[in-house]
Amino acid sequence: MKIQNPFRLGLFGGLGVLVAVAIGATVGSLATILTYIGAALFLALGLDPLVTWLEKHKFPRPLAIATVLVAVLGVFAGLVFAIIPVITEQVQKAVKAVPGLISGFQDGSLREAIQEALPWLQIDDLLKQAQSFVENLDFTTIGGGVLSVGIGIATGVTGAVVVIILTIYFVSSLTSLKRGLYQLVPASKRPKFIDLAEQVAAAVGRYVIGQGSLALVNGVLSFIVLTVILPLFGLPISYSALLAFIAFLGSLIPLVGTVSGAAVITLLVLVFNGSPSVIVVGIYYLIYMQVEAYVLNPRIMAQAVKVPGAVVVIAALAGGTLLGILGALIAIPVAAAILLIINQVVVPRQNDL
Repeated sequence: MKIQNPFRLGLFGGLGVLVAVAIGATVGSLATILTYIGAALFLALGLDPLVTWLEKHKFPRPLAIATVLVAVLGVFAGLVFAIIPVITEQVQKAVKAVPGLISGFQDGSLREAIQEALPWLQIDDLLKQAQSFVENLDFTTIGGGVLSVGIGIATGVTGAVVVIILTIYFVSSLTSLKRGLYQLVPASKRPKFIDLAEQVAAAVGRYVIGQGSLALVNGVLSFIVLTVILPLFGLPISYSALLAFIAFLGSLIPLVGTVSGAAVITLLVLVFNGSPSVIVVGIYYLIYMQVEAYVLNPRIMAQAVKVPGAVVVIAALAGGTLLGILGALIAIPVAAAILLIINQVVVPRQNDL
């Protein structure tokens, strides 16, 4: 339909802009929900190869789905049970230390002990600054900050529960979801679309399995080293199960996860055990990061997704900038999917021109 009237053309153009703005605002409002859906779908595609593998070993699909989900939930339950003792013990220590701190402030013994340990520290000046800070405190702002932190924690927990529920739904109904999606494609293009979609889904699944394998290797080796090997040499490590879980979770994040997890573990060992344990743990993780970067990662990921190293780095950085940890997780399989589409769709079309 040709629109020759300038007024009508401007009117329709303005309406198009308003519709585009409304769509953008709607997508922005639903960003959190879309993030949950994307994370759950990503996890479902990653768990589907495990379900398929169990089906090939004569597991009924419902039992295979239940087995995989129970295993995943068991990992989260183990993390919770590893963290609870640490939090409980630290809270108990803090509660027991409060009366001593109060009496030490009252009789001046705490001030003298700090002055002897740190003679260069100006205790009087620090006390005056602390007193001035307390007198000028705005408790309304503090209450608002505490409330914001509480809301953030509650939002994170709620989001995790929503993602878990959606993941369970997507895993159990992934086949029907794919079938419904394929029916929306014109029949003439459906076979090619199905082939590409299955290759993309397989690439995502292989990537998740590969990253999970790296994380499992790091977690198991960390547990063995921190729980068995170092105590044999007289270097017991406190909360070794928790530290191994931190290593496992850190390795789930591409590129920077292992380094970040190793840094956190080393700092915790410094707090809990001090020297020389922290030196040995730091040396171990330096060696392990080299082995993972040059031996484990190339071999495992070469079988998972065939993406050039430069593209991996760029994709992970871009994904992390756009969507945080979730973006870093899904960036590499998305890059693999884009390369697959380029190689099988765009390049053949260009060759036919």
